[in-house]
Amino acid sequence: MFEALTGRLQEAFRRLSGNARIDEGNVDGALKEVRQALLEADVHYRVVQDLLKRVRERALGADVPRGLAPDQLLAKLVQDELTAMMGGAGPRHLAWASLPPTVILLCGLQGTGKTTTAAKLARRLIGEGRRTALAAADLQRPAAVEQLSVLGKSVGATVYTAEPGEGAPALAARARREALRAGFDALIIDTAGRLAVDEALMAELKAVKAAAQPHEVLLVLDAMQGQDALPTATRFHEAVGVDGLVLTKLDGDARGGAALSALAVTGKPVKFLGVGEKTEALEPFHPDRLAGRILGMGDVVGLVERVQAKVDAEEAARLAKKAAKQGLDLQDLLDQLLQLRKMGSLKELAAMIPGMGGAMADNAMDEGRLKRNIAVLQSMTPKERRRPEIIHGERRKRIAKGSGTRVEDVNLVLRMHEQMRTMMKRMSRGGRRGGGMGLPGRMGGGFPGLPRF
Repeated sequence: MFEALTGRLQEAFRRLSGNARIDEGNVDGALKEVRQALLEADVHYRVVQDLLKRVRERALGADVPRGLAPDQLLAKLVQDELTAMMGGAGPRHLAWASLPPTVILLCGLQGTGKTTTAAKLARRLIGEGRRTALAAADLQRPAAVEQLSVLGKSVGATVYTAEPGEGAPALAARARREALRAGFDALIIDTAGRLAVDEALMAELKAVKAAAQPHEVLLVLDAMQGQDALPTATRFHEAVGVDGLVLTKLDGDARGGAALSALAVTGKPVKFLGVGEKTEALEPFHPDRLAGRILGMGDVVGLVERVQAKVDAEEAARLAKKAAKQGLDLQDLLDQLLQLRKMGSLKELAAMIPGMGGAMADNAMDEGRLKRNIAVLQSMTPKERRRPEIIHGERRKRIAKGSGTRVEDVNLVLRMHEQMRTMMKRMSRGGRRGGGMGLPGRMGGGFPGLPRF
């Protein structure tokens, strides 16, 4: 999402490289580039002006600490101000009711992803051990009720739907009563949207809010709208009182300006980010981590959490033990690559590693190569995956044809496997345990010895 912005900001900081100190001449040149980069990323111009004013004041009054270059100091100051602008360090938690259920009302325009966000949030809360129900109060969009019913079932949430002749406010009130009676911890209410803010939309939303008496009103914004999302947020907040924001579609081609401007313009915190289509693709918003990723400084904590959430620790321990005793076969390699895919976009993962932002993240991990490697492995027979040594001439041609790749791609996978086996043998002789891929291996499991592909 922020690749272009990251590259531009890093180039701006390089303008200070080689300078012994920060002065008005060189800092103004660098900040001019920062300003242009932020505006091109759709950050609101008032937000940009305020941020750069604070950065400039701090930069000109600061001594460059020993061992730190001026460009590094400026990057740190921009990171600090970006973090403060987006709400400070740490996530913004939901306001839980003293007497369950906590009622969470989702609102926003049509097409922002409210319905999928409702299911994603339900999945997250259920994963935290909270019994959660959904209410399908979007009675305007065709198939919205059916969509939420299907998604709700997939995440294990009860879904309340309208009875014949029942409007959205009545459904919201009934869902709250039934959720209380059933002992649910949370009730998430999906509501109707429109293509634009209008009086009918706001009148219905106010009625639903009055009936549901929510503890949290979350406005769902499409990050791909850029600055167009900001007046929308203001109108919703003025009409119904918004407690927090959810930014969706941050895995797409959004320039990301809405994420940086939303809190500054509305005064309301971003609480969650939608980073994909799957129901697990909803993350708490950490301003400090996002600021680090934007500046190419990575998000190691976020990477650790993602690995811990996706990696089966018992399976990782089994693989490490197997690798030490008999080595890993091609089935193990396939399992590891499939597990890596579950963690999300490779480019996004690379950007979470310090120094791997922007173009470096593009070059570090090739999504197409990963897909081809998996296709090659899946085109092998179970016997071939267990005994790679039998894969010669004709077998390689058959595997390439079956996977839609070339024989050279099959050879590359086999070399990758040999590299993995060699690395694991060295680690075993050295008395090491755990992973050998770098960060994930040190995080308690996963991807033992997986080489770069």
